[in-house]
Amino acid sequence: MALWVGLCQARDMPRARSETSLKQWHVISLRPKDRHAAVRRAAKRLGARVFAISTSILQPTDARTALTAARRADIVIFTSPAAVAFTVAKVSLRSRRGQTWLAIGEGTAAALRRAGIADALAPAQGAHSEALLAHPLLQAVRGTRIGVITAPGGRDLIAQTLQARGADVVRADVYRREPTPPNRARRTGLQRLPATSALLLSSGEALEVLWSALTIGEQLELTARPCVVASERLADLARAKGWSAPILAASARPDDLLTALSAYVRSGRFR
Repeated sequence: MALWVGLCQARDMPRARSETSLKQWHVISLRPKDRHAAVRRAAKRLGARVFAISTSILQPTDARTALTAARRADIVIFTSPAAVAFTVAKVSLRSRRGQTWLAIGEGTAAALRRAGIADALAPAQGAHSEALLAHPLLQAVRGTRIGVITAPGGRDLIAQTLQARGADVVRADVYRREPTPPNRARRTGLQRLPATSALLLSSGEALEVLWSALTIGEQLELTARPCVVASERLADLARAKGWSAPILAASARPDDLLTALSAYVRSGRFR
């Protein structure tokens, strides 16, 4: 536990600002509609421009009963900032004595803290299911009641793994992702981006929606651009689509994705 606390403290230390400017670059964001603000802030810091091509829209679901049960669990897990936003749109959050609140990444933990959960925890490194499941508090969970507040879709690795470890998992799907394939005009805009443009990939589902909408020629043009991925799993997906050398970021946080791209550009590997 001491090691975990130390890592969490290290997470909050200021990061060195030695990134290479991305002034000539565009970054392609596949975030859901109206969810590109964090990417725009991170890109602006390094001088990059954002080409937003949303492949989904987030819609609330009626999950009050499941949400009530999940919030009363011994351990409460949120899988995205959107899960926090859709929850607090329905109810206020309050931590009871002895209860633990975990987030899949620091962005989600920050959203929980803003919502009133001051002691929300997140992995020190990574913002994905595997990183969260490595948390010491999620190892010996047999008989523990765990609430997972999330959305349907994806791999469902968190709930499945916790159930396999013997936990009593209560799942609340507080929103859903409605696929929105890009129209021809948006695809044309994607094709017209300069060579100095890179795809930011933090969701396999988002890429699949985009991929299905593209012609074979458009797919080939996209894979000629750098692709920054948020996890090893997404790196495998990118390679399966045709990217030879995806750039691995520390997490799905926009700052980490842009930092990875900056390091790639600074290395001189882009030609």
